This record gives sequence, C-alpha cells and structure tokens, in this order.
Amino acid sequence: MKNNIHENVDVAVIGAGHAGCEAALACARLGYTTVIFTVSVDSIALMPCNPNVGGSSKGHLVRELDALGGEMGKVIDATFIQSRMLNLSKGPAVHSLRAQADKAEYSREMRKRLENQENLQIRQGEVCSIETEDGMIRGVYTATGSFYECRALIICTGTYLNGRCLTGEHISHTGPNGLQAATHLSDSLREHGVELRRFKTGTPARMDGRSLDYDKMQVQHGDARVIPFSFSTDPESVQIEQADCYLTYTNEETHRIIRANLDRSPLYAGVIEGTGPRYCPSIEDKVVRFPEKERHQVFIEPEGLHTNEKYVGGMSSSLPEDVQLAMYRTVPGLEHCRMVRNAYAIEYDCLGPGQLSLSLELKSIGGIFCAGQFNGSSGYEEAAAQGLMAGINAARKLSGREPLVLRRDEAYIGVLIDDLVSKENNEPYRMMTSRAEYRLLLRQDNADLRLRHYGYESGLVSREEYERTLEKQRLIDAGLARMYEEKVGAGAEVQAFLAAHGSAPLKKSASYAELICRPELTYRDVITELAKEEPLPEAIAEQIDIEIRYEGYIRRQRLQVEQFKKMESRRIPADIDYDDVQSLRLEARQKLKAFRPESVGQASRISGVSPADIAVLMVYLKRR
Repeated sequence: MKNNIHENVDVAVIGAGHAGCEAALACARLGYTTVIFTVSVDSIALMPCNPNVGGSSKGHLVRELDALGGEMGKVIDATFIQSRMLNLSKGPAVHSLRAQADKAEYSREMRKRLENQENLQIRQGEVCSIETEDGMIRGVYTATGSFYECRALIICTGTYLNGRCLTGEHISHTGPNGLQAATHLSDSLREHGVELRRFKTGTPARMDGRSLDYDKMQVQHGDARVIPFSFSTDPESVQIEQADCYLTYTNEETHRIIRANLDRSPLYAGVIEGTGPRYCPSIEDKVVRFPEKERHQVFIEPEGLHTNEKYVGGMSSSLPEDVQLAMYRTVPGLEHCRMVRNAYAIEYDCLGPGQLSLSLELKSIGGIFCAGQFNGSSGYEEAAAQGLMAGINAARKLSGREPLVLRRDEAYIGVLIDDLVSKENNEPYRMMTSRAEYRLLLRQDNADLRLRHYGYESGLVSREEYERTLEKQRLIDAGLARMYEEKVGAGAEVQAFLAAHGSAPLKKSASYAELICRPELTYRDVITELAKEEPLPEAIAEQIDIEIRYEGYIRRQRLQVEQFKKMESRRIPADIDYDDVQSLRLEARQKLKAFRPESVGQASRISGVSPADIAVLMVYLKRR
C-alpha cells in the first residue's frame, strides 16, 4: 500500500529503544535531519525487563557512552532511585556502577530530550519495507504507505521484529509488554539479501509490593555517597534519599515445582525456536543446568517511586501462569505475592553473523547501519552503546569522513562491537569484564580520559567539556610526578602517621608513591596528614591511587597493547581472494570469506581461524 506522502530526511532510525534513541540524537546533534520511527510513542526508551542501568561491565559501557557524548548516563542520573558501585571488594578493573531506575521517569525524560532536539522528529508507525538503489539505501515505507527518502538508515528493532511472547501454552504475537510487534520488515530485509535468525530472551513477573513480606528478606541499601554515571553531572545533585532493594532465595520446593512442570514449559517442549542468553538464563534453565545448587538469588527491586510494582530479578520464566504463581510463592517473603504482570519469554528476528563491518554498516547494502538487539546482543547498555556508534558512523558517512572504530584496547565498546562483528555468537551477546583482555586499562573510572577526545572530534562533546578533561589529565600527571619525587624520612612524625594507619614503620626514607603502594594508605591520607595540604578532587585522587598501586600491572598491559596494535595495523585488502592463499585450511578459508575481516588482528579472533592460518595469511600479505 502506498499513499502520496513523500518526505526527505538525511537519516531514518527504526526503533526508539535505547539503541534508537542514542542513534537518532547523535545524528540530529551532528546537524542531519533525522526521523525516528516507533510502534508506540509511549514505548520510547522503554525498560521492558530489569529496572536498572549499569552493573558489572555494563556500567563501563554507560560511562564510555557518556564520554563519547551519549545520553544514557545523563538520563539515569536524573531519574535513578538507588545507586551502588559493585565489586568494591575486588580490584578497580571490575568496579562497576549500577543504578536502579524509575522506569516511567526514565522513559519520560528520554522522550522529552528527543522531542526537544533540533533536527529530530518522532514518528509513530511501523516501517514495513526498505527500498534500495544501486546497492545503497534509498528510503523506507511505513505500513500506511508513506515513503521517507533517506541517505542513511539505522535499524534498531530490538525484540519487536516478528516478536512472539510465550507463557506456557499461551502465545501472543506481540512485542514486549504486549506492545505491537513489527511483522513486515523481516520479509523486506530477506528480499534484499539480509540473513536473519531467531533469538529469545525473557523477563520475570512483577509483583504488587503490598503483598510481599520484606522482613523475610535481606535489605540492600544504596551507597552512602553516590557517584554519578555522567562526567557532566554535578556529584552533589545526585545525593538523594534512595529506595531500598531486597535479596531472597529460591529453595528445594521452588525447584521441585519447576522440575515437575518442565513439560509445560515452551522452552523444554520445543515450542520456542530461538536461542536464549546463556548468561541470563530463565529459572527453569538454572534448575536444569545446575541441579547441585540448593538455591538461587532473587532480587526484589522497585519499578519506580510512583508504583507498587516490584521486579523479581533472577526468576525470568516462560512457565504457565499457575505454575509461576506456585513457584514464586515458595520464595521467602513471596508466600502471599500477587502478580501484576506474569513472566514471559519473547522470540524475535535479528541479524545473522558476518554481515556487519566494524562501523556497524551492512556489508551488502551501503548506508544501512544496525544497532542493539537486532545485532544479536542483549541489554540496554549494549544497545545504547551500539546505537551511539551507529549514529556517529552514519553521520560520518554522510559527510564523507572515515568511520569511528574503537579498538579492543581503547574501550569496552570496542570489545563489544568487535565480538559482534568477528564472532559467530550463537546466543544473545552479553558484555562481561572477562571479555576485555585489557580491562585494567579500560576501567569505568577513566572512561573520560580514554574517550573524551573521540567525542569532541566527532562533534558530540563541547569544547568546554573537552577542556575540562584535559585539565583533569594535567592535574593527574602533576600529582603523580609529585608523588614519585617527594620523599619523607623515617622520623617520629612519619612513624606516628604510619602507626595510626596500622602500617609498618619505615626503615629508611621513602617517596610518597612508595607509601601509597601500601594497601592501608591513600593519596588523600598522605597529602592531608603528612603534607598538611588540601588534596586534589576525589576523581583525580582516585586516578593517582590506581596508577601508583597497579603501576607494574598497567605497564605490562600497555606492552601487550603495543603487540596487539601491530596485528591490528596489518590491514587486509578488501578485494583479497582467499582461494589464492595457499595452505589455508578449508574451515579458515570459509570463515574468512564469510566475515571478510579488515585486519589480521580481527581475522585472528574469528572462530575456526587458527594461529597457523594467521601465519599463512601474513606470509601471503607480505608477498603481495
């Protein structure tokens, strides 16, 4: 169906979830007329699953996104109801910020920012087909027949593309939260040669908070001193009264009910076709895969300040509603729970592997960029990071500039995109700190120092913000130099200082840096008590402490990065014919043809390509 509406824009974005919002804002802020399509304006920046932003490794992504000029960190700072820095008992490489969101307020705040962004229009409607010309995107048609001509398209369909929700025997062909699914675009993409596959994810039930007994659970408070996600947020503005979360556990009775009803689970009855996330399994999966575990954690989290709904984290399920209720009521504190929304699994179409370049542009159709769960990832933060990068690179393509590609040694975002592009991920991809080889360098606390210059160079970070980051780095460098240069003797005052902090006495003079290497002492202790001076701001003091205490490990990792860069700098010509590369194993030849890596480093990370294959490839490239 077609009508007479024909509009011209620079960029069209399909989907207004976390990926679509970042992509659209980036393009519009860079001066390109942008339209963002959503099946419902009320679903902009919707959080259909967990009511939080950040967490282990995901907090790194949000801070990196903020350093590049993204919006998620600023919006969660404005709408959070609890904040905690996770993994503080471990090293700084895995410290991760996590904020509980007021879901309705988060969505409302992000929508407000989209509505008031110059060059950006929001359009409620389903995009049902794409049109190309000479291998390039030309435009999109909506279900009502309107045509939007565009020079770049960013696909951020999330879990809406051919979405199908399952609860026991009940199946509804909808997107998350019962919203309309996008049912036509898949056919059009396939007609244009785009390969799709089915993935699935799920969400737990929401409970009426008045029906829960919190005295039977462990309370979890927020941090006494809140650290904002955004480097632009005034830390004093986020020191608020926080909501509480709670921890409880499943037990053997919970597991017995689940095992007795596995035949009614669409997951185990063969009804679900898609592959689910290994690292965020349903409670059925946990019970089946870990039969030796006597209990599993259950987190009770508020959905917002103006609702009684509580999210039951750790117990996503696709079991029938009656089984769900029986199962939940075995958990301490949930014995009399009343469900507001039942748990469900959702299947959806997403992109098959090997079709994206590192800029997130489709290899087969110029001008089409892809981001979020459509690329086979899971999580709000992973989606937002990809959306920002897709938006930046769509804008750069329109201006004739080279794409911005972050390396694995530069950012978690670089690891995320490289893994999505280079590997055959057979399940929804979830970011984890263990995936980052250089995680001691890629800490959440130094994201601005690592990436602010890219945000400034791309046009999304102001000169003022960039100058502030440069000044921060200058103060860190000066503070570090002083710590290594200034020394103290083993006099009575110093010995008394050490004894007061439970530290061993000095036998000879030592630099301030040597004192800070002691786990019981910090830069702040040394400056305030020994130097008798006001310390530098907390964010700078933190960097000084980390750089000094982990100096040896950081130096070693930087040497590893230099070796990595050599592999990444060995470019592979786009026109290479792998059939000409003698001695390549058949599997390696097939994988290299399918993924078309851009560098030797990327080729080495493709599953099925061995170190011996890389050696053969390097010899060939040298001869060529």
